[in-house]
Amino acid sequence: MSADTDIVIVGGGPNGLMLACELGLAGLRPLVVERLPHRSDLPKANAVIGQVAHLLHRRSLGSGPPAPAPAFVFGALPLDLAGLEDNPLTGIRIKQPELEEQLERRAVEVGARIRRGHELTGLAQDADGVTLRLTGPDGPCELRAGYLVGCDGGHSTVRKLAGIDFPGVSQSDIVSRAAQVGVPGATLRPERAELEVPGVGMFGLYAWHRTDRGAYAMLPAGPGVLTVSVMEWNSGAPGDDVPMTIAELRTSLARVTGADLPLAAPAGDGPHLLRRLNGRNTRVAGRYREGRVFLAGDAAHVHSAMGAPGLNLGLQDAANLAWKLAAAVRGWAPPGLLDTYQAERRPAALRVAMHSKAQLALTAPGPEVTALRELFGEMLSDRANLRRIAGLLAGADLPYPMPAPPHPLLGRFLTDLPARLHQPASDARPLLLDPTGGLRVRHSRVDVVPVQAPPALLLRPDGYVVWAGTPDDTLDDALRTWFGESREP
Repeated sequence: MSADTDIVIVGGGPNGLMLACELGLAGLRPLVVERLPHRSDLPKANAVIGQVAHLLHRRSLGSGPPAPAPAFVFGALPLDLAGLEDNPLTGIRIKQPELEEQLERRAVEVGARIRRGHELTGLAQDADGVTLRLTGPDGPCELRAGYLVGCDGGHSTVRKLAGIDFPGVSQSDIVSRAAQVGVPGATLRPERAELEVPGVGMFGLYAWHRTDRGAYAMLPAGPGVLTVSVMEWNSGAPGDDVPMTIAELRTSLARVTGADLPLAAPAGDGPHLLRRLNGRNTRVAGRYREGRVFLAGDAAHVHSAMGAPGLNLGLQDAANLAWKLAAAVRGWAPPGLLDTYQAERRPAALRVAMHSKAQLALTAPGPEVTALRELFGEMLSDRANLRRIAGLLAGADLPYPMPAPPHPLLGRFLTDLPARLHQPASDARPLLLDPTGGLRVRHSRVDVVPVQAPPALLLRPDGYVVWAGTPDDTLDDALRTWFGESREP
């Protein structure tokens, strides 16, 4: 049976839309199938942190060039990154609904199709493709695709129907509450990163703050509006069937801080955040591929949001997979190329799972944790340790495995690509950076661009270095390994 479309993406959140953008740049017209009838405008992430911020900027997405973070937190411990040489932790401030709007607009511009209000109910695959069963406004239907990618979140239907296991741990003792609220009479003190509430006290802003009874975070979300988040351990909570209220958040915040803040419903039009999460899951899919079915984003991994690693991890999944799938569809994928997706991205997810669990452990109440935080804080006074944690949070500390002679840049994302090369990079084609001006590489899928300083570098479309050095036989090997035989004479 022939395919109706080359690639179907189930899930129209940021990861599915990023995948559609990258596939469109590669010349394909993927179909995005989304259960929700409209793009979500609920408040979620407020920034993109890590290496993918550079990739978004090169694709003319986001809100401007990434900037090094002067400060951050790890497990509610402050990280003073100001003056840190080659600070790897960079980011861009952009609210997730705005980023999703940009991604959807770009995806449509480059040829993607988006079908909303359709839910996946079944799938079957064979050697030639995948048959999807969907339900939509007009009833059930079937669709045939060459490949299927599940970007449908932590409760992924694609993952379940494909029979892919989701091992990990569940922590049932943690309750998280968050809401956008007003605080009558409060005054922001941004120079001290504090909120002053007359008659109540001062409260920290912009980061998680631990107490003996839990942790809280406050973030300005607009004129007179704060996003307040609270985590408690072993406190008990209503079931998921009981709606969250601002009064419940206020009581939880009082238990954690020992102070009763006069929280109120926020002014202005919504939607406004109002959420309770009972328990925490940290899980990574046992495999990212089952035949012609792939997983990306939260469908492949779920974890605590501490450290804000979610978009960095998921969007890089999409960028990594897109050009490889396009190669397979176009028929030039070298042997084993699709298998490198799991080999590269699953270790990255395991790394995030590890440090997000560590951050939760450092935030928990108890005298033993307090002692551990004191020791960890002393270690962070060492600049080498500080930089190591910054690299961990940026996703920059784990290079991809590369079948090539060793070089410190191999397998790493090239963050310092010259700005004048962002336009070539925006086309999502491989780039060979030539400092000699004399490279005569003729390859139909690689663009040679001059640069000022050595070494010569070969970059994949997702920005990772797969060859570095001097032009010799190893360059030809790298070109064939990653981009196949050239079709040029």
